[in-house]
Amino acid sequence: MEKMLHYAWKCRILPLRQLLTTDGREVEVIDPGQSNPNAGPDFFNAKIRIGETIWAGNVEIHLRSSDWQRHGHTEDAAYDNVVLHVVEVVDTDVMTHSRKLVPQLEIPIPDNLCRNYEDLLATMDYPRCHSIIPTLSSLLIHSWMDALLVERLKERSERVLKRLDETQGDWSRALMVTLARNFGFSLNGDAFERWGRQLPLHAAAKHRDNLLQVEALFIGTAGLTGRVESELAKEYTYLAHKFELKETLKETDWRYMRTRPQNFPHVRIRQLANLYQRGTVELSRLLEAKDADALRMCFAMKGLSKTTIDLLIINTVVPVLYAYGMQHNDERYEQRALDLLEQLKAENNYIMRQWQACGLTVDTAADSQALIQLKREYCDTKDCLRCRFGHEYMKRTKRE
Repeated sequence: MEKMLHYAWKCRILPLRQLLTTDGREVEVIDPGQSNPNAGPDFFNAKIRIGETIWAGNVEIHLRSSDWQRHGHTEDAAYDNVVLHVVEVVDTDVMTHSRKLVPQLEIPIPDNLCRNYEDLLATMDYPRCHSIIPTLSSLLIHSWMDALLVERLKERSERVLKRLDETQGDWSRALMVTLARNFGFSLNGDAFERWGRQLPLHAAAKHRDNLLQVEALFIGTAGLTGRVESELAKEYTYLAHKFELKETLKETDWRYMRTRPQNFPHVRIRQLANLYQRGTVELSRLLEAKDADALRMCFAMKGLSKTTIDLLIINTVVPVLYAYGMQHNDERYEQRALDLLEQLKAENNYIMRQWQACGLTVDTAADSQALIQLKREYCDTKDCLRCRFGHEYMKRTKRE
């Protein structure tokens, strides 16, 4: 399995015996190089001593030497700077486009490495690496969770910046779309986002002093007038004619099954209308808020529990602040986003409970956001070779 050889090289899980090229020269791996996920050699900027000479260049990895020709590298000048060809089985000499022989190093893939990896992939337990968690140092755990948290924040912030780009730099619209998305939670998130993108804020702004009319616009464009009182439906008919509006969605686009009444789409949309009409959830207010308590005041209203408000802060305010800091190259807002997650309690769900059962401490929203990233981007995709916990599990391998 080529990716296992790739992993062994990257992590220096190499035989303890002397490493020799096929022509008998000693090999010392000073730096395995940087992994290249794109086209071209597998590792860039490696530093390798071969015999008495130290080489700086690229490394290519295959299971068999003959894969070099089979992949067309001999005719590809991009591989001219390969200083070492690492393979499990040497079955032929290899040559660059410039007709130079490439030194080759034969490394067997350790049996225990493959066995541990297969165990990780085969188990139905979650987390797969649960047995190793109690043995890990707090430094390793915290450094990995910090990295996961930043990774998740950057991914979520990129989505905010994409919405900003789609709205021609309109931060108010991008914020509303993000907020709408999160008011739908997981069940109606997609529908809420589609609605938020087409919400007629130009019309709502003209009637912002009248909550009934704002609610009518929000409910009507969502195609949910059949779910509310007739007075609201009549008001929407009038406003739709005035502004030449059309429904952006139909009632069949919304999901009500397995949803509690307080989470019904028309209920959440009316809450959104209330927040919009009050003007408490504006970008300027969010940027000025000093802490979680100040933000809770912005969202405070009947029907929104403290838990729901905290989730809206985690899923809306935090990525918006981080995105704003990224766009303006202002680390203050990025740090404020991180600080908010440290102030808020961890989300309480089955993912957190499973990690806690392994012995991990999950106290803050920073912890829970990191572990959500770990599950979705590593555990669910079985990408254990990129996970630091998975790496520790793999290190159980006995070297030669």
